[in-house]
Amino acid sequence: MSAITGFLDQLGTRLRALTSRREAAAAGGVDVPVRDWVSTSSGQPTRILGFDLTLVWVVLSLLALGLLMVYSASIALPDNPKFAKYAPMHFFIRQSTFILLGLLAGWITVMVPVNVWERHAPKIFVAALVLLVVVLIPHVGKGVNGARRWLPLGVMNFQPSELAKLAIAMYAANYMVRKMEKKENFFQAVWPMACALAFVGVLLLAEPDMGAFMVIAAIAMGILFLGGVNGRMFFLSVAVLIGAFVLMITFSDFRRERIFAYLNPWDEKYAQGKAYQLTHSLIAFGRGELFGQGLGSSLEKLHYLPEAHTDFLLAVIGEELGFIGVAIVIFAFFWLSRRLFHIGRQAVALDRVFAGLYAQGIGIWMGGQAFINMGVNLGALPTKGLTLPLMSYGGSATVLNCVALAIVLRIDIENRQLMRGGRA
Repeated sequence: MSAITGFLDQLGTRLRALTSRREAAAAGGVDVPVRDWVSTSSGQPTRILGFDLTLVWVVLSLLALGLLMVYSASIALPDNPKFAKYAPMHFFIRQSTFILLGLLAGWITVMVPVNVWERHAPKIFVAALVLLVVVLIPHVGKGVNGARRWLPLGVMNFQPSELAKLAIAMYAANYMVRKMEKKENFFQAVWPMACALAFVGVLLLAEPDMGAFMVIAAIAMGILFLGGVNGRMFFLSVAVLIGAFVLMITFSDFRRERIFAYLNPWDEKYAQGKAYQLTHSLIAFGRGELFGQGLGSSLEKLHYLPEAHTDFLLAVIGEELGFIGVAIVIFAFFWLSRRLFHIGRQAVALDRVFAGLYAQGIGIWMGGQAFINMGVNLGALPTKGLTLPLMSYGGSATVLNCVALAIVLRIDIENRQLMRGGRA
């Protein structure tokens, strides 16, 4: 009791001394700085972080969990004659390399001011278009399973559609800043952007890569809407885009078969054909139940579930880590998307429109692509060739995801500098 009384007396003495110093300073016209955080050990002010540490940890956690699950999903692949020349650690080592390259690229990117990206956004978009054309050139682009989507670079295969996602976010944000005064006129504000999006769509559908086009269209339309395009114009554009997707499905036999297989995956006609991946994905989730079969204990990854380490990684997570593991992944992507939108709103409030729209565009990219991948794995959406951002195996996707998020982190850093009275 005496110790408590002594502590209270000491605390009261310090408060009275602080009050008297502030009163004396105020009487002399001297402003006394207010310290919001004070370290109890050293008595020195705690340094306010200049970046979002939680965002960094969430991204690193998703990368780490993805690497672990890629290893688990691919360790048995060498037993398949198709992958007989690969070692059990092949995909783990390569994905580790991709993550290190992505983190290095992100570290370099975060040091580049946002206004540099704003100035060069149209050039980056043109470069992405050129690469989308180059990948279609025979003997230049690499074809796998009838799709020509990759450019071989020796150490990795580069997928131009991943750069196109980053480029469209930059270009659309830059475009809305330049055309802000014309946003009420459809032909002046939307038509040029629609032409650019249509050109990208033609190139992607020639690969074919309809999944990437869906994500790119969502990013572009989302930024147009957030940028203030008239509501009627926006919904008209969405209706035209949906109509185009319906026509593509109607006049494409294999896409139409995918829709029928999605609607009735257990039909004998589809279970061993177009719905094979979906049925085995659902079996994997069913085996996982609440807590999963245990890390490394998936049976579906043993040559039953195709692309287990890429498109259907979430199914392996569901089988090995159960509902709890899947729920954690879903919550992490929800938090990540929400945080990216929050950073974007902060930037817009600070009159940094390009930065704000870009950050929100990346939020649409991460959240939208994760939503589609999860929907496909869970049977809520038709099968598409889209990976789970930050987690699925893939070099260009991992590196460009890190670069895109590093630019958002740079936006957050500059936001914090402005809010502290500094310069971006």
